[in-house]
Amino acid sequence: MDYRLVLTEGRGTCSSKHALLAALAQENELAVKLTLGVYEMTETNTPGVGKVLASSGLSSIPEAHCFLRTAFSVIDVTMPGEALSAAERVFLHEEVIGPADVGAYKTSVHRRVLANWLYATGRSSFGLDAAWAVREACIAALSGEAPKPSSTLQAS
Repeated sequence: MDYRLVLTEGRGTCSSKHALLAALAQENELAVKLTLGVYEMTETNTPGVGKVLASSGLSSIPEAHCFLRTAFSVIDVTMPGEALSAAERVFLHEEVIGPADVGAYKTSVHRRVLANWLYATGRSSFGLDAAWAVREACIAALSGEAPKPSSTLQAS
């Protein structure tokens, strides 16, 4: 993921926006850490995903979110005034990453945490790919796309 596209496209995700800001902070030797957190996404903390989750037989699903930390605060530029900010979320996993890690590495951590969550919550039979499809449908719902009902989203 080329986080610099935020500048030319005038938009981006939590990953690309925070990676750009972290890279600028690093270049200027500022003590800002790009942080990857995985939280349980619900309708309460992420309005707009409830119908997708319910249609899949779930009330939550792990979602990855990037934000910045300083010694004094959490900076979350993608959710100002909406739902819960990164400072208010309870994370299942949290780690400091580099701007280059917001692509494949972030996805691999997210999938690992999701697999562990499925096992820990007794949902292993749901399957990682089916759970990932639910997560993708949630993201589509947040972006205004109509989620596509599918039997693959149902637990077996």
